[in-house]
Amino acid sequence: MIESDALGSSPVVDIQRLSRSFGEKRALLDVSLKIPRGSVCGLIGSNGSGKTTLIKHILGSHFAQSGRVRVFGVDPTTHPAEVLGRIGYMSEDRELPLWMRVQEIMNYTQAFFPAWDPAYAEELRRMFDLDPMARISNLSRGQTARTCLLLALAHRPDFLVLDEPSSGLDPIVRRDILAAIVRTITDEGRTVLFSSHLLDEVERLADRIAIVHQGRILLDDELDTIRDSFHRLTLRFKQPQAEAPKLTGTISHKGRGDEWTYHCRGERDHLIEAAKAIQAEIVEETSLSLDDIYACSIHQA
Repeated sequence: MIESDALGSSPVVDIQRLSRSFGEKRALLDVSLKIPRGSVCGLIGSNGSGKTTLIKHILGSHFAQSGRVRVFGVDPTTHPAEVLGRIGYMSEDRELPLWMRVQEIMNYTQAFFPAWDPAYAEELRRMFDLDPMARISNLSRGQTARTCLLLALAHRPDFLVLDEPSSGLDPIVRRDILAAIVRTITDEGRTVLFSSHLLDEVERLADRIAIVHQGRILLDDELDTIRDSFHRLTLRFKQPQAEAPKLTGTISHKGRGDEWTYHCRGERDHLIEAAKAIQAEIVEETSLSLDDIYACSIHQA
Protein backbone atom coordinates (compact mmCIF):
# COMPACT_ATOMS: atom_id res chain seq x y z
CA MET A 1 0.00 0.00 0.00
CA ILE A 2 1.36 3.40 -0.94
CA GLU A 3 1.43 5.65 2.09
CA SER A 4 -0.27 8.66 0.53
CA ASP A 5 -3.30 6.64 -0.56
CA ALA A 6 -4.64 6.88 2.96
CA LEU A 7 -4.78 10.63 2.53
CA GLY A 8 -7.31 11.54 -0.11
CA SER A 9 -6.22 15.17 -0.08
CA SER A 10 -2.57 14.37 -0.87
CA PRO A 11 -1.41 15.50 -4.30
CA VAL A 12 -0.70 12.85 -6.90
CA VAL A 13 2.52 14.69 -7.82
CA ASP A 14 4.59 16.66 -5.31
CA ILE A 15 7.84 18.11 -6.67
CA GLN A 16 10.03 20.27 -4.46
CA ARG A 17 12.96 22.37 -5.71
CA LEU A 18 13.92 20.01 -8.50
CA SER A 19 16.97 20.91 -10.61
CA ARG A 20 18.56 19.00 -13.47
CA SER A 21 21.45 19.63 -15.84
CA PHE A 22 22.85 17.66 -18.74
CA GLY A 23 26.49 18.60 -18.87
CA GLU A 24 26.61 22.37 -19.22
CA LYS A 25 22.97 22.59 -20.22
CA ARG A 26 20.48 23.45 -17.48
CA ALA A 27 17.19 21.65 -18.11
CA LEU A 28 15.32 22.38 -14.85
CA LEU A 29 16.00 24.97 -12.18
CA ASP A 30 14.44 24.91 -8.72
CA VAL A 31 11.11 23.56 -9.97
CA SER A 32 8.27 23.03 -7.49
CA LEU A 33 4.93 21.67 -8.65
CA LYS A 34 1.93 19.98 -7.06
CA ILE A 35 -0.82 18.25 -9.04
CA PRO A 36 -3.92 17.66 -6.88
CA ARG A 37 -5.96 14.48 -7.19
CA GLY A 38 -8.72 14.70 -9.75
CA SER A 39 -7.23 17.74 -11.48
CA VAL A 40 -6.28 18.22 -15.12
CA CYS A 41 -3.00 20.09 -15.37
CA GLY A 42 -1.84 21.56 -18.66
CA LEU A 43 1.93 21.94 -18.93
CA ILE A 44 2.69 24.81 -21.32
CA GLY A 45 6.03 25.73 -22.82
CA SER A 46 7.99 25.98 -26.04
CA ASN A 47 10.23 23.21 -27.35
CA GLY A 48 13.25 22.91 -25.09
CA SER A 49 11.55 24.62 -22.15
CA GLY A 50 11.92 21.57 -19.90
CA LYS A 51 8.44 20.01 -20.17
CA THR A 52 9.58 16.56 -21.30
CA THR A 53 12.46 16.47 -18.80
CA LEU A 54 9.98 17.24 -16.03
CA ILE A 55 7.69 14.45 -17.21
CA LYS A 56 10.59 11.99 -17.27
CA HIS A 57 11.29 12.78 -13.62
CA ILE A 58 7.65 12.11 -12.78
CA LEU A 59 7.87 8.76 -14.57
CA GLY A 60 11.10 7.88 -12.75
CA SER A 61 13.20 7.85 -15.92
CA HIS A 62 15.52 10.48 -14.41
CA PHE A 63 16.89 10.71 -10.88
CA ALA A 64 16.63 14.09 -9.20
CA GLN A 65 20.07 15.70 -9.08
CA SER A 66 18.74 18.02 -6.39
CA GLY A 67 15.34 18.42 -4.82
CA ARG A 68 12.76 15.67 -4.63
CA VAL A 69 9.99 14.05 -6.65
CA ARG A 70 7.06 12.19 -5.14
CA VAL A 71 4.30 10.47 -7.11
CA PHE A 72 1.53 8.81 -5.09
CA GLY A 73 3.66 9.72 -2.07
CA VAL A 74 6.82 7.83 -3.08
CA ASP A 75 9.95 8.33 -5.14
CA PRO A 76 9.22 6.91 -8.61
CA THR A 77 12.88 5.95 -9.11
CA THR A 78 12.90 3.69 -6.04
CA HIS A 79 9.30 2.42 -6.34
CA PRO A 80 8.85 2.03 -10.11
CA ALA A 81 6.39 -0.86 -9.99
CA GLU A 82 4.09 0.88 -7.50
CA VAL A 83 4.10 4.11 -9.51
CA LEU A 84 4.20 3.03 -13.15
CA GLY A 85 1.49 0.42 -12.64
CA ARG A 86 -0.91 3.27 -11.88
CA ILE A 87 0.16 5.59 -14.69
CA GLY A 88 -1.00 5.66 -18.28
CA TYR A 89 1.64 7.32 -20.45
CA MET A 90 1.54 8.52 -24.04
CA SER A 91 4.88 9.85 -25.26
CA GLU A 92 5.39 12.44 -27.95
CA ASP A 93 7.59 9.98 -29.89
CA ARG A 94 4.88 7.25 -29.95
CA GLU A 95 7.44 4.52 -30.54
CA LEU A 96 5.91 1.06 -30.91
CA PRO A 97 7.38 -2.26 -32.17
CA LEU A 98 6.83 -1.94 -35.91
CA TRP A 99 6.65 -5.71 -36.51
CA MET A 100 3.72 -6.22 -34.13
CA ARG A 101 0.05 -6.09 -35.04
CA VAL A 102 -2.44 -3.94 -33.12
CA GLN A 103 -3.89 -6.92 -31.26
CA GLU A 104 -0.41 -8.21 -30.44
CA ILE A 105 0.69 -4.91 -28.90
CA MET A 106 -2.53 -4.86 -26.88
CA ASN A 107 -1.87 -8.40 -25.60
CA TYR A 108 1.77 -7.59 -24.89
CA THR A 109 0.95 -4.41 -22.94
CA GLN A 110 -1.80 -6.17 -20.97
CA ALA A 111 0.82 -8.43 -19.38
CA PHE A 112 2.36 -5.45 -17.58
CA PHE A 113 -0.86 -4.16 -16.05
CA PRO A 114 -2.92 -6.39 -13.73
CA ALA A 115 -5.74 -3.83 -13.87
CA TRP A 116 -5.99 -4.01 -17.69
CA ASP A 117 -9.65 -4.05 -18.74
CA PRO A 118 -10.01 -6.20 -21.89
CA ALA A 119 -13.58 -5.09 -22.54
CA TYR A 120 -12.62 -1.43 -22.26
CA ALA A 121 -9.56 -1.99 -24.48
CA GLU A 122 -11.80 -3.52 -27.14
CA GLU A 123 -14.25 -0.65 -26.80
CA LEU A 124 -11.42 1.82 -27.36
CA ARG A 125 -10.13 -0.16 -30.34
CA ARG A 126 -13.54 -0.01 -31.99
CA MET A 127 -14.01 3.66 -31.12
CA PHE A 128 -10.62 4.46 -32.67
CA ASP A 129 -11.45 2.30 -35.71
CA LEU A 130 -8.25 0.25 -35.41
CA ASP A 131 -7.88 -3.01 -37.34
CA PRO A 132 -6.61 -5.60 -34.83
CA MET A 133 -4.66 -7.38 -37.59
CA ALA A 134 -2.97 -4.24 -38.94
CA ARG A 135 0.79 -4.08 -38.49
CA ILE A 136 2.13 -1.10 -36.58
CA SER A 137 4.47 -0.39 -39.49
CA ASN A 138 1.47 0.15 -41.76
CA LEU A 139 -0.44 2.51 -39.48
CA SER A 140 -0.83 6.17 -40.33
CA ARG A 141 0.41 8.79 -37.87
CA GLY A 142 -3.11 9.28 -36.57
CA GLN A 143 -3.71 5.55 -36.17
CA THR A 144 -0.42 5.21 -34.29
CA ALA A 145 -1.46 8.01 -31.94
CA ARG A 146 -4.82 6.31 -31.34
CA THR A 147 -3.05 3.01 -30.60
CA CYS A 148 -0.75 4.70 -28.08
CA LEU A 149 -3.69 6.35 -26.36
CA LEU A 150 -5.54 3.03 -26.21
CA LEU A 151 -2.51 1.44 -24.50
CA ALA A 152 -2.36 4.33 -22.02
CA LEU A 153 -6.06 4.17 -21.14
CA ALA A 154 -6.99 0.48 -21.17
CA HIS A 155 -5.83 -0.28 -17.62
CA ARG A 156 -7.88 2.66 -16.32
CA PRO A 157 -4.89 4.43 -14.73
CA ASP A 158 -5.18 6.63 -11.68
CA PHE A 159 -2.87 9.13 -13.37
CA LEU A 160 -2.77 9.83 -17.10
CA VAL A 161 0.39 11.50 -18.47
CA LEU A 162 0.31 12.78 -22.05
CA ASP A 163 3.29 14.40 -23.74
CA GLU A 164 2.06 16.49 -26.70
CA PRO A 165 -0.84 14.09 -27.45
CA SER A 166 -2.00 15.98 -30.55
CA SER A 167 1.37 16.99 -31.98
CA GLY A 168 1.47 16.66 -35.77
CA LEU A 169 -2.06 15.31 -36.09
CA ASP A 170 -4.75 16.56 -38.44
CA PRO A 171 -7.84 18.26 -36.93
CA ILE A 172 -10.07 15.18 -37.21
CA VAL A 173 -7.62 12.92 -35.39
CA ARG A 174 -7.01 15.67 -32.82
CA ARG A 175 -10.76 15.83 -32.20
CA ASP A 176 -10.96 12.06 -31.64
CA ILE A 177 -7.95 12.03 -29.32
CA LEU A 178 -9.32 14.91 -27.28
CA ALA A 179 -12.78 13.31 -27.10
CA ALA A 180 -11.27 10.16 -25.60
CA ILE A 181 -9.29 12.19 -23.07
CA VAL A 182 -12.33 14.26 -22.14
CA ARG A 183 -14.33 11.07 -21.61
CA THR A 184 -11.65 9.70 -19.31
CA ILE A 185 -11.62 12.92 -17.32
CA THR A 186 -15.37 13.42 -17.01
CA ASP A 187 -16.52 9.81 -16.66
CA GLU A 188 -13.84 8.54 -14.30
CA GLY A 189 -12.38 11.59 -12.60
CA ARG A 190 -8.76 10.68 -13.32
CA THR A 191 -5.83 12.94 -12.57
CA VAL A 192 -4.28 14.12 -15.82
CA LEU A 193 -1.05 15.87 -16.76
CA PHE A 194 -0.56 16.80 -20.38
CA SER A 195 2.00 18.95 -22.09
CA SER A 196 1.01 20.91 -25.15
CA HIS A 197 1.97 23.93 -27.21
CA LEU A 198 -1.62 24.10 -28.52
CA LEU A 199 -3.23 26.56 -26.14
CA ASP A 200 -6.76 25.97 -27.41
CA GLU A 201 -6.28 22.34 -26.40
CA VAL A 202 -5.17 23.39 -22.93
CA GLU A 203 -8.14 25.72 -22.48
CA ARG A 204 -10.53 22.95 -23.48
CA LEU A 205 -9.16 20.33 -21.08
CA ALA A 206 -7.28 21.87 -18.18
CA ASP A 207 -8.58 23.20 -14.89
CA ARG A 208 -5.07 24.28 -13.87
CA ILE A 209 -1.93 25.19 -15.79
CA ALA A 210 1.81 25.39 -15.26
CA ILE A 211 3.92 27.51 -17.60
CA VAL A 212 7.49 26.30 -18.09
CA HIS A 213 10.18 28.55 -19.56
CA GLN A 214 13.92 27.86 -19.69
CA GLY A 215 13.61 25.17 -17.04
CA ARG A 216 11.63 27.24 -14.56
CA ILE A 217 7.96 27.28 -13.57
CA LEU A 218 6.74 30.81 -14.23
CA LEU A 219 3.11 30.29 -13.29
CA ASP A 220 1.24 27.46 -11.58
CA ASP A 221 -2.37 27.72 -10.43
CA GLU A 222 -5.98 26.99 -11.27
CA LEU A 223 -6.84 28.30 -14.72
CA ASP A 224 -9.75 30.43 -13.47
CA THR A 225 -7.54 32.01 -10.79
CA ILE A 226 -4.88 32.83 -13.37
CA ARG A 227 -7.44 34.32 -15.74
CA ASP A 228 -8.82 36.50 -12.94
CA SER A 229 -5.35 37.90 -12.19
CA PHE A 230 -4.57 39.17 -15.70
CA HIS A 231 -6.31 42.19 -17.24
CA ARG A 232 -6.29 44.44 -20.28
CA LEU A 233 -7.17 48.01 -19.36
CA THR A 234 -7.51 50.93 -21.74
CA LEU A 235 -7.00 54.21 -19.91
CA ARG A 236 -7.84 57.72 -21.02
CA PHE A 237 -6.03 60.71 -19.58
CA LYS A 238 -7.20 64.31 -19.44
CA GLN A 239 -4.06 65.43 -21.27
CA PRO A 240 -1.98 63.70 -23.97
CA GLN A 241 0.96 61.77 -22.54
CA ALA A 242 4.38 61.59 -24.22
CA GLU A 243 5.01 58.26 -22.46
CA ALA A 244 2.70 55.78 -20.78
CA PRO A 245 2.25 56.78 -17.13
CA LYS A 246 3.35 54.07 -14.71
CA LEU A 247 0.54 51.79 -13.57
CA THR A 248 1.05 49.28 -10.77
CA GLY A 249 1.14 45.71 -12.07
CA THR A 250 1.92 46.66 -15.67
CA ILE A 251 3.49 43.96 -17.85
CA SER A 252 3.31 45.78 -21.19
CA HIS A 253 1.60 48.80 -22.71
CA LYS A 254 0.95 50.50 -26.00
CA GLY A 255 -0.83 53.60 -27.23
CA ARG A 256 -0.23 57.29 -27.65
CA GLY A 257 -1.59 60.66 -26.68
CA ASP A 258 -4.38 60.54 -24.16
CA GLU A 259 -5.25 56.83 -24.57
CA TRP A 260 -3.04 53.89 -23.53
CA THR A 261 -3.74 50.16 -23.21
CA TYR A 262 -2.05 48.16 -20.46
CA HIS A 263 -1.63 44.43 -19.89
CA CYS A 264 -1.60 44.07 -16.11
CA ARG A 265 -1.39 41.46 -13.42
CA GLY A 266 -3.02 41.90 -10.04
CA GLU A 267 -6.32 42.10 -8.24
CA ARG A 268 -8.91 44.05 -10.21
CA ASP A 269 -9.84 46.37 -7.34
CA HIS A 270 -6.18 47.29 -6.78
CA LEU A 271 -5.71 48.05 -10.47
CA ILE A 272 -8.79 50.28 -10.49
CA GLU A 273 -7.39 52.22 -7.53
CA ALA A 274 -4.00 52.44 -9.27
CA ALA A 275 -5.68 53.92 -12.37
CA LYS A 276 -7.42 56.52 -10.23
CA ALA A 277 -4.10 57.37 -8.59
CA ILE A 278 -2.64 58.42 -11.94
CA GLN A 279 -5.85 60.32 -12.79
CA ALA A 280 -6.94 58.01 -15.59
CA GLU A 281 -10.40 56.91 -16.65
CA ILE A 282 -10.88 53.23 -17.54
CA VAL A 283 -12.67 53.25 -20.90
CA GLU A 284 -12.35 49.54 -21.66
CA GLU A 285 -11.62 46.43 -19.64
CA THR A 286 -11.25 42.92 -21.08
CA SER A 287 -9.87 39.55 -20.02
CA LEU A 288 -6.71 38.15 -21.55
CA SER A 289 -6.73 34.95 -23.58
CA LEU A 290 -4.48 32.09 -22.48
CA ASP A 291 -2.25 32.95 -25.43
CA ASP A 292 -1.90 36.52 -24.10
CA ILE A 293 -1.29 35.25 -20.56
CA TYR A 294 1.46 32.96 -21.82
CA ALA A 295 3.09 35.84 -23.71
CA CYS A 296 2.86 38.10 -20.64
CA SER A 297 4.46 35.43 -18.44
CA ILE A 298 7.38 35.03 -20.85
CA HIS A 299 7.71 38.82 -21.06
CA GLN A 300 7.98 39.05 -17.27
CA ALA A 301 10.58 36.25 -17.02
